[in-house]
Amino acid sequence: MHLLHKWSCPWDSESVPSTAYIGAYGELVAASFLRAQGVKVLRRNWRWGKRGELDLVCRHGDTLVAVEVKSATGHRSGAPMRMVNASKRRLLRVGLLNWLRLLHPQEDIKTRFDVVEVYLAPDSRPEVHWHQKVFTFAEGKS
Repeated sequence: MHLLHKWSCPWDSESVPSTAYIGAYGELVAASFLRAQGVKVLRRNWRWGKRGELDLVCRHGDTLVAVEVKSATGHRSGAPMRMVNASKRRLLRVGLLNWLRLLHPQEDIKTRFDVVEVYLAPDSRPEVHWHQKVFTFAEGKS
């Protein structure tokens, strides 16, 4: 059985929605997908400061996970994950550090950064790719 059997893109090939709508819908799909995988979604769209936002803050087992969701309406423009560049990774690190400050600072909490790519084709079920441990707090890939 498909994990997203109830999801279908709510538009057809004649009417493509705005980029903001596609992004928000992709985040809903990603959260649903992760929950089906046993991940606890703690918060969606958690903001700090003027320009910082974590798409999803999750717990996967004993690990705190910051999830960046990237949505696309097809494969023609390449993998959406390529948009998680060095600048975006820095911003995500700051976000997770701010989240950790809300927790008990003396605890050693395992963390990870994931990216979920969501492909949304008209009148089709979403295609989801979950990339775990994409990068760490140290610069560069893990």
